Amino acid sequence: MKPLYVGVTGINASDNPAPGIGVARSLKEQNEREIRIAGLAYDAMEPGIYMDWAVDKSFLIPYPNAGHEALMQRLLYVKSNFGLDVVIPTLDSELPFFIQSQAELAQHGIATLIPTEEQFKLRSKEHLPDIAERAGISAPKQATVASYEELNKAVTDIGLPLMIKGTLYKAYRAHTREEAMAYFGKIVAEWGYPVIVQAAVTGEEMNVIGVGDGDGNAPGLVAMKKMSITELGKVWTGVTIVHPTLLEAARQFVSSTHWHGAFEMECMVDGDTIHLIEINPRFPAWVYFATGVGVNLPYMLVQRALGQTPTPASSYPAGKLFIRYTGEQICDLERFKNMVTLGESS
Repeated sequence: MKPLYVGVTGINASDNPAPGIGVARSLKEQNEREIRIAGLAYDAMEPGIYMDWAVDKSFLIPYPNAGHEALMQRLLYVKSNFGLDVVIPTLDSELPFFIQSQAELAQHGIATLIPTEEQFKLRSKEHLPDIAERAGISAPKQATVASYEELNKAVTDIGLPLMIKGTLYKAYRAHTREEAMAYFGKIVAEWGYPVIVQAAVTGEEMNVIGVGDGDGNAPGLVAMKKMSITELGKVWTGVTIVHPTLLEAARQFVSSTHWHGAFEMECMVDGDTIHLIEINPRFPAWVYFATGVGVNLPYMLVQRALGQTPTPASSYPAGKLFIRYTGEQICDLERFKNMVTLGESS
């Protein structure tokens, strides 16, 4: 059987790691067929470029704001010069391009399994109450605001403390009205309007990741409780849990939306109450943890993207711990020069 060529974005394995290396590592460790990984990087300093054990060849690609044609031509270059049967975007900012270009990519023999445009809009923070209702769980009280006047009213209605969030990125906990005003201005300056004001709920942070097959089924799910996080909010230590209500909520989310592709549900669990905090329309940075406990979600995604039916993973062990670590990658400077001048690794 010939090798399968998979392009993976988000290979920036820094102190704020993207999901790409976890996805690539998972694909390399399945034992059904040979998979060769094309690392799709935005900067020559992304560490994943130099991780030969996970990435076979790397290419610089233009940022999504460079326009449709520039990114499409670069992906076709990768297909012609290396191979590209499937592409897995792992960053929120890339998804609008891939959603709009899915049919065109398919015409060139490049498969994807990503949310539809409707699903991508549905998972935005302002729709959390609707998603929570579909999943049979709760959502914190929230308001969508676009002015200081609306923010002031929301603070009064929701009460302190509360969370000030961008619709896609960034979240700050405000303990006073003044802090809320300051964080609002900070998010607007970086990401624009609107801004989400959300009640701060108590409990333990628990997340579920999985893959939706597009027909309402989730062939694999894994739940994890956060043990510690970094200053940037990334999980550093976590432990697998088998929480029946949380896992059932994920299944209901997939079933009710017919979700396509990867997702993560971020929740706060307080006793029997589960608050949905966020839906991410892609794998998180800790995706390899699922593979490590026997549920290879990235490979399931690739299989489904190619029209195959993944073998469902019915269970996984609770009480498995993961601890993130840092390390140094050593390589020749010539490789970095090639990335800068040629836009691809040698």
